[in-house]
Amino acid sequence: MKMTEKDCKGILVFAEQKKERIHRVSYELLGKGKELAAQLDCPLCSVVLGPPDMDVAELIYRGADIVYHITDPMAFAAPDEVLYEQNLVRLIRDVKPEICLFGATNFGRSLAPRVAAKLGAGLTADCTHLAIDQGQLVQIRPAFSENILAHIQSTAYPQMATVRYKEFNEAPRDTNRKGQIKAMEAYVSDNSPVKILEEIVKEDFDIADANVVVAAGAGVKAKEDLKMLQELAELLGGKLGASRAAVEAGLIAKDHQVGYSGNRVKPSIYIACGISGAPQHIAGMKESGIIIAINSDPSAPILNIADYAIVGNLYEIIPKMIRKLKNMKS
Repeated sequence: MKMTEKDCKGILVFAEQKKERIHRVSYELLGKGKELAAQLDCPLCSVVLGPPDMDVAELIYRGADIVYHITDPMAFAAPDEVLYEQNLVRLIRDVKPEICLFGATNFGRSLAPRVAAKLGAGLTADCTHLAIDQGQLVQIRPAFSENILAHIQSTAYPQMATVRYKEFNEAPRDTNRKGQIKAMEAYVSDNSPVKILEEIVKEDFDIADANVVVAAGAGVKAKEDLKMLQELAELLGGKLGASRAAVEAGLIAKDHQVGYSGNRVKPSIYIACGISGAPQHIAGMKESGIIIAINSDPSAPILNIADYAIVGNLYEIIPKMIRKLKNMKS
C-alpha cells in the first residue's frame, strides 16, 4: 500500500558506509536536512546498515535526532543492493518519513531507484539544491548540461531524491548533541538473487576529496604523458583528474573523470591541461577556488572562466612548472 501525505512525517537520510566508514556525503545531507526539518518542524533521522559494533554516534553529532542502526555482523560487508533495499523498504514503511535523501554516489544511484520502485514513490536524481515550498519538497537538478534548472515536486510519498556529493556544506560536528540510536536486527534472506563471488579491490580513489586537481584533456596525446601531470599533482599535494574526452580515449579510468557525467569537484586549485571546456566539463569544476587553464587554442571556452589563462603548449609549460616547484622545495 502506498503512503499518503497524512501518514508521513520527518526526514530520513541514508548514511552510506564502507568498511564501517561513513561516506561524507551523509554529513552534507544531514546539514541540508536540518534546514529542511526546521522549516517543516519535523524530526531529522538517519539510517545506517552495518555490523552491531559499528560506531554510529557521529550521525547524532552531525544533527540526526534518531539513528536507525540496522545490524548484522556480515550481511552489509558488501554492497548488495537487494539486501539493502529489502531492509530500507521495511524501515521506511514502519517509520513513514515524508522525505528520504540519498547521496548520488555510485551505490546511492543504484540503490535509491530500487527503494523508490518498491515503495511506489517518485525519485529525482542528482539534485543540486533542495527547498521547501508550501510544505512540499522542491527538488532542483540541472538539465541540458546545466543550461536550465528543473524544479520538481513529487505527489507520491515519501518524496525521494539523490543529491550530488559536494553540493552542500557538511553539518557541523557537535559532540554534546544528544539523540537516540535505535538498533534493530537486519532482515537477511537465504534466497537473495545476488551472490558475491569475488571482491576486486581497486585503488581507493575519490577525486571529489582532492584539494588540488590537475586534469588532463584531449590535448594530452598519450597515456605515457599523464606521468608529468601526475608528478605536478603530487608536487602540489593533489590528485589527477580528467575530462570525458581523456577517459573515452582510454588514457585514464572513469574514477578520475570530472564533469556532469563524472565527478563534481571543488578544490582550492584546479589546473586544466589541454581541456577545451565543454559545458559538461565546466559543470563539474566551475566552483573551484582558483582555476588555471593551459591550452594552445586562444579561443578555448575554458579560458573564459579561468582565473589564470595560459595560452601555450602544455608539453612545454607543465615541465617548467614542475622544475619551478622542485626548485622551490629544494
